[in-house]
Amino acid sequence: MSVLRRRLMQDFPRLIASIVFLILATTWLPEAAYAGRYVDLRRIEPIRGDMASGAAKTTVCVACHGPSGNSIVPQFPSLAGQRADYLYHRLVAFKAMNPKDSSYATSPMPALVQNLSDQDMRNIAMYFAAQAQVAPVPPPPGAVDGRGAALYSGGDSARGVPPCQGCHGARALGGPVEYGNQYLAYPLLRGQHAAYLVSRLTSFRNGLPNGSSNDFIMHGVALSLDDGSIQSLAAWLESLPPATAK
Repeated sequence: MSVLRRRLMQDFPRLIASIVFLILATTWLPEAAYAGRYVDLRRIEPIRGDMASGAAKTTVCVACHGPSGNSIVPQFPSLAGQRADYLYHRLVAFKAMNPKDSSYATSPMPALVQNLSDQDMRNIAMYFAAQAQVAPVPPPPGAVDGRGAALYSGGDSARGVPPCQGCHGARALGGPVEYGNQYLAYPLLRGQHAAYLVSRLTSFRNGLPNGSSNDFIMHGVALSLDDGSIQSLAAWLESLPPATAK
């Protein structure tokens, strides 16, 4: 194998991430200019927080998101092991939401975060990020097909669907932060509840929510996903064991 070929293979994940992010940011993000106020997550700094202080604020959180952030209700996302920066910016979005925003009309989260300070939200995010993710319940036979894995790793060029791994990492552990802080706000998807992922992707396809640069990028991605593709992606991601599982 030539030196050039070895170098190309070593740099392939970085190349994929860079190309996908560039395409998404330049193709779909301009729509945000017409959406009024939104948060630009392309220029963020890593958050800091105190896990012990965060734990003291999670009594209400675990009612829906489960002990230590491992949700037992598929409609509610597991938070354990999630990216702290992603969790923080989600909490900020809930707190800053417009009461008329239909994407949060049925969510209890806006009301629950109103009394949290910015530091509280950072602390809570750090706490859940440090918790161990529990392996998901194995899916029933036939629930996972090869389409989800193929879409995640390679996308579908015929329909304009980019590979999910470009922003969420080859192992679905979150964005490749070694290529820029903007990837801190891309969540871990591995082992997440399929029902929640289906709900989120469907909402993105419908243009909701629309409060951040990442929301607009995801809207562009999800527009090309039909219901079957969303179901396949969600089922495959849910079937993945935690990164620490043997």
